[in-house]
Parts: sequence; C-alpha cells; structure tokens
Amino acid sequence: MSRLLDKINSPQDLKGLRPKELRQLADETRQELIARVTDNGGHLASNLGVVELTIALHRVFNSPHDKIIWDVGHQSYTHKLLTGRRQQFKTLRQFGGLSGFTTRDESQHDPFGAGHASTSVSAALGMATARDLSDDDYHVVAVIGDGATTGGMALEAFNNVAHLGTKLIVVLNDNGMSIAPTVGALARLLSKVRFDRRYYRISEKGKRLLKSLPMGSKLWQVGEQIKSGVKGFVMPTVIWEEFGFAYMGPFDGHNIRELESALTQARDYSHKPTLVHVVTTKGKGYAPAEGDAVYFHGVSPKDGSTKSAPTYSEVFAQTVLRLARENPKLAVITPAMPEGNCLDIVQAEFPQRVFDVGICEQHAVTFAAGLATQGFIPVVAIYSTFLQRAFDQIVHDVCLQDLPVVFAIDRGGIVGDDGKTHQGTFDISYLSLIPNLIVSAPKDENELQHLIYTAVKANHPMAIRYPRGAGIGVEMDKELHSIPIGKGEILRHGDDIAILALGATVAPALEAAKELATRGIKTTVVNSRFAKPLDSELITDIASRIKRLLTVEENVLSGGFGSSVAALLQESGITDVRLKSIGIPDEFVEHGTQALLRSKYSLDAKGIAGEALTLFPEVHSNSLLEIEPKTEAAPL
Repeated sequence: MSRLLDKINSPQDLKGLRPKELRQLADETRQELIARVTDNGGHLASNLGVVELTIALHRVFNSPHDKIIWDVGHQSYTHKLLTGRRQQFKTLRQFGGLSGFTTRDESQHDPFGAGHASTSVSAALGMATARDLSDDDYHVVAVIGDGATTGGMALEAFNNVAHLGTKLIVVLNDNGMSIAPTVGALARLLSKVRFDRRYYRISEKGKRLLKSLPMGSKLWQVGEQIKSGVKGFVMPTVIWEEFGFAYMGPFDGHNIRELESALTQARDYSHKPTLVHVVTTKGKGYAPAEGDAVYFHGVSPKDGSTKSAPTYSEVFAQTVLRLARENPKLAVITPAMPEGNCLDIVQAEFPQRVFDVGICEQHAVTFAAGLATQGFIPVVAIYSTFLQRAFDQIVHDVCLQDLPVVFAIDRGGIVGDDGKTHQGTFDISYLSLIPNLIVSAPKDENELQHLIYTAVKANHPMAIRYPRGAGIGVEMDKELHSIPIGKGEILRHGDDIAILALGATVAPALEAAKELATRGIKTTVVNSRFAKPLDSELITDIASRIKRLLTVEENVLSGGFGSSVAALLQESGITDVRLKSIGIPDEFVEHGTQALLRSKYSLDAKGIAGEALTLFPEVHSNSLLEIEPKTEAAPL
C-alpha cells in the first residue's frame, strides 16, 4: 500500500490535503523518522516533536519564497522530507548524503545553516531587514526552541527586534528541553504559561461577552489598555510584548488545525513582529522517546559493535567526581550539556557544585572566571565546537588574568556524523595563540584522568581536549598523578623517522610505526601531550638526530601543532630536516563516520604510514604493505 508521504515532493503538495490526510501524513512521517533515525543515528526526540508544526508551517507559508529558519537545525528532518529530499532521506548523516542540519548548499528551502543554537532570530531579522530595504514581499519565520532562547545571542536579537520593529514571525517551540531540561528564569516563566492557560480562557470568554453587548467593541478597546497589567498578574507573558512582539498563544503544537489558524493570523498581522508560542512534546508519538527525551535526543547509528572501553566523557566525569570528593573548592560548569558530558553522576552527588547555565557558552566561561577569583577551581565541561563561541571570554576574562580555570573540551577532533558545524577541528589552533593557557591532549583514557588531575593542580588556565567515543581499552591506573607540564614522552625508538603525534593520533601513529617496520624503517614515536607549551628540548633533540619528522594532529593544519613545531625548529636554527604535517586542510569537514573521515585525511594508521613514506623516496615501491606514497615533503 502506497504512503501519502511518498506523494509529497514539495510543500505545494500539502496545500490541498484534507484534515484526515494531514493526520495520516503526520503518522507516516513519524514512522519514517523512527525507522531512519534509529538506523542511521541522529536527532530523534526533537524531530518527533515538530511533525505537526512543520506541516502547518509549510501549508501556511510558501517556501522557498518565504523563509523558514530552524533553530537548531537538527529539528529539520520533517522539513527535509516535505521539501523534495524524501528520496534522499535514507542517506541522512551518511558520507555524501543529507546533512543532519539545515544547510544552504543542500536545498533552496534551507535559507540559513544552523548547527549552533540561538542564531535564528538574528538571521531572521537580517533577512526581514533585507526584504524591507529591497522593497520585497516575502515572510520570514524563525522557529526557535525554548532551550535556544536561553542563549545570550537570542536575547540580543530580541532586544534589536524591539528597537527596529521589523515585521517577522518567531515561532517559540516550547517543550521544556534543550538537550537536557531547560534551565533558568526564562524557562520558569515559560513553564507557567505552558501549564496554565487561564488567562487565555478568561480573555476569549470576556471578548466574546463584551462584543455581544451594545458598545461592546469600544469597551473591549478600553480593556486593551489595561490588558498588560492583568496579563502580567495572571500570566507572565508581558515580557514578549516588552520586546516589541505581538504575543499569541500558547497553542497545542500537535493540533494542525489550531496551528494553521495561529500561523495564518501571524502571517497576516500587518505592522509588527509576532511571537507564536507553541507547546510541543519532545519525542511525541514514540513512547520510549516521550519517556526519556534526553536519551533519545541523539541516537547512535546501528553498527553492530559493542563498547569494550569507557568513553572519554565517562572517564572525565568519573575523574571529576573523584576530585570533587577530595576538594570542596572544585566546581563544574556546563552550558546545557550535563548528560553529554556524563556529569549526571557528579550532579547526583554534588548538586550544589554542578552548574548547568543553559546555552550560554560566553557566560559559562566568565562565570567560571568569577568563581576562580574567589579560590574555587572551576572545570568548564564543553564540546569543542561550542567553545568557539566563548573565545573572547577565554582571552579576556580567564587568560588575561591567569585564572585557574580548567577547560575540559569534549569532542575534540573529528566527531563524525554531525558534520561541518560540530567537528572539533579548530581548538588547538585558536587556543594555542592565547598567552597563559596550557593546551594538552591525552594519548588515551588513562592519560586523560592524569591530565585532569594535573589541570586541577596547575594554578593556571589549562585546556584538555579529548575525542568523541570510547577509549582504546588501556588499563586504568588506580592512583592519580601530575604530568610535568610541557613534557612529552618517547613511546618507540627508531633512527630513520620520528612521528610527533598529539592526542588521539598517538595510537594510530604507533600502529603506523609497526607497519613501517615491515619495510625496515625504524620509527621514533612521540606522545607530545602538549600543544602548548611544546616540549622544545625533546623536539629539538630528536630533530637534530633524526632528519625526517612527521607531525600528526586531528586539527586544522593552519596554526596547529605542526605549525608550532615548524616555528620552533626555525627559531632553534634547525633547518636541515624534512618536516611534513598531517592534519585537516583548509576546509570544513563533512559528515561521515569517524573511521571514514580519518582515512580520508590520512589520520589512521595506514594513512600515517603512507605519508611517512613520502619522506623516503628511496624506498623500493614493491612493498609488503599496500601503501601509496604521496607527494614528497619539501625541506623545512
């Protein structure tokens, strides 16, 4: 039996559907989401919650002429299905397939790419202003989650909307969640509205009653003048009107008819910005996701593998819990990612010392700086891609004052299927240029726990970046110890070539050395540990003896670890070496599995060995290994 969903090839195909067909379409869409996301991985609960809202949006507005901006773009799966990408949906988050986020180069129906939260209102205001300056006639709609409204950027945009008064529509998708439950004063205000509709029932009944009486319409106009005071007393929604919005809602986000009516009114409102408050259930229609929206926020793809080692995130949290038990001055700050950073175990034991500040990366860092000035040791637990948003605060509020803030940077390097917006490939570069900041990366999960201990004891700002996923399965030391700051270690000795590896690239570098040994090439492998300060004594000693050096990092080459090594050698007058750096070229890394992407960029064992052979053009091509030597490295 054919599905109604299979007949939807563009938003225009939605326009003539009857109410019964809309319900069928919503059900079929949910079935497709559940089947595909549980197979491919991706964001499930958030997408299940916006099925009806997406259908209503595309029935009321005319995309791509009208602009619909999703915040965050991970809730756009139904939007993709309804905008001509249904047949490609099986490639979601697969290498070369559909992105898990909105992206401008994928479809004309994606007017703005969004992988980070809180950007939609700013972008919408820019588009609406461009429309007005160009004397055009399209509508602009920003769909923002209540979690994203906690971000400072969203509040800055709301403030600017109030100043400009440009016509645009903001749909507030309120489900009480970001990834974790939404926190903060605004979240509490929204929850009052979400669970108490008394004001709207009283308002509508009063309006109907007055208008049925003689002079009723004039009486209602007089009542409008005191409405804000009544509304502020009964239902605290006046904040949106103070931001310059006409407030509508809250509406049932799973009632297509009600949503269409509200969105139509908002569309036809003539002269000011409008906020449509929609209440949805994250995970709607799938009992497991409704019951645990945090767990089903992001679903891992089915790969048949079983985890043999704890994840780096788990080791981080276990180590922090251990240190928090020993030191009452240790505090943890996370911007809306307690579960992603596995901090629930710390939060359960020390709820007063774990702070989820919402999607507020800048605030998280300066909040940590404030704690540090008063003798606390704050640990900022944050993903690499999100730490980018707090660069100025790291510079100005932490490092300029040399405050002992620990940055625990999860998802450093290639993260895989989340793609361009989430790859953590810039942190070594943008952190290494900051004075007073120590930048480190562990070779394995055991070294991670020791680096965390080192950072807590350092009395200086220190960043530890570690990869996504499970560790390599090494034995964990029972006792923690400090690692000398700025000191690497030689893991394997050889006189022909030296591989200086950092972080997650150390293990494949060791495997590459074993492969090279089958060709008779003796390799020194260094666990560099620190991108800043470099172990200059160790590096210069190796370079003076071994004239072929290879640096390896899961980071962009520009300004990264390899660049720092090259600068060190030049400063030291060591110019008679051949140096080649492996890392990410000057591009954004697409989505795909970590293994596939590491292979693409020669960051796995085979790739490292192949790149190493470019330093040995004299090696005979008949190899015991199927490794293709690449372009020979130039002299330093």
